[in-house]
Amino acid sequence: MKILITGGRIVDPANGVDAGQDLCIDAGRIVSRGGAPDGFTPDQVIDARGRVVCPGLVDLRAHCREPGQESKATIASETRAAAAAGITTLCNPPDTDPVVDSAAVAALIQRRAERAGMARIVPLGALTRNLDGTHLSEMSALKEAGCAGVGNDAYPVENNLVMRRALEYAATFDLTVFIRPQDHHLINKGCAHEGAVSTRLGLPGIPTAAETVAVASHLALIEQIGARAHFTLISSERAAQMIARAQHDGLPVTADACAHQLHLTDNDVLDFDSLCHVSPPLRSQRDRDGLRRWLNHGAITAICSDHQPHERDAKLAPFSATATGVSALETLLPLTLKLVDEGVLSLSAAIACLTARPARILGIEAGALSPGARADVCIFDPEAWWTLDEQTLRSQGHNTPFLHWEMKGRVTHTLYKGNIVHRLDGENA
Repeated sequence: MKILITGGRIVDPANGVDAGQDLCIDAGRIVSRGGAPDGFTPDQVIDARGRVVCPGLVDLRAHCREPGQESKATIASETRAAAAAGITTLCNPPDTDPVVDSAAVAALIQRRAERAGMARIVPLGALTRNLDGTHLSEMSALKEAGCAGVGNDAYPVENNLVMRRALEYAATFDLTVFIRPQDHHLINKGCAHEGAVSTRLGLPGIPTAAETVAVASHLALIEQIGARAHFTLISSERAAQMIARAQHDGLPVTADACAHQLHLTDNDVLDFDSLCHVSPPLRSQRDRDGLRRWLNHGAITAICSDHQPHERDAKLAPFSATATGVSALETLLPLTLKLVDEGVLSLSAAIACLTARPARILGIEAGALSPGARADVCIFDPEAWWTLDEQTLRSQGHNTPFLHWEMKGRVTHTLYKGNIVHRLDGENA
């Protein structure tokens, strides 16, 4: 299929492009950016006037729930939602059931995503077997099976000697270690940010130190070993500052924050809204504003969704007893564009946080519109207003605090491997 995308504003941060250009696609690859090559006759033409054409988005953290929790969501349902959100690559954490601690489970996830045909899933392998925090996984086999890195997700590695050995082992195979920084002893049974709001509501608090202590501990090991590491779900200003200092000192570390942490604060929990029960917790306005500053600075490298779809009942108990997490694929782009409207990021920098930078962290071919690259493309109308509701959500999980929000910026077309996998109703091919 030969496709011509014409009249759009191409924003391709990986190549430093922000200009009105055409894009030509043939056999699933980009053949030219700018003028059409000699003899190129398109089978389809997409009129992108007034639209932004950018690389397909790369989401660094999205739970698709399969295998093991298909009652919440499936790979088919969530990659379909991803396509509607302009996302063509998802990074799936290792906490599936069974855990991604073998080549067989990693291959299963990728095979089912390929069968669905809507987006690619790049799995993360488990740092320790069954995420037990004690016995190292077969990292070489996981890398061979397509895992872009290893991590223990929310499961603790309490013994720093085990963590040191894990970092050394990962470095041997040139694997990035994905670290979710949290000290489980300091978290205790907390469910909200430790501060005035949690005290007023009588909710057990999680101090900022639960994150900063873990960041400090891991940075000390990384400095000694030289392993490449990525800190995921940074929620506090102080933790971001510590990572910025480590980057300044030359440590091979990157970081991300999820989109809802850049907009919501612990004040949004005041009505015991279980849709705002997330981990790490929504923190203070000072933390939120600090995250925005470090994102603009570049210390926070990427923005992820931390997509966690749940069935309706999972959010119906008292606040502390509800499941944590937000269904977030379809709000990733509009919430990032909101940062542009609020002057936090330029449009090019915002798109870089969703494309080139996460692709570079994962070490994969994605996030660019270079000639010869795979034709994963997102086309969106930056001025379109729409309302997020249960009719517009494609994800199987509807657990989002942004229900009934007016969103600005809507995806009109998504191309995956050169095929149109999403087209907004009423749009011409």
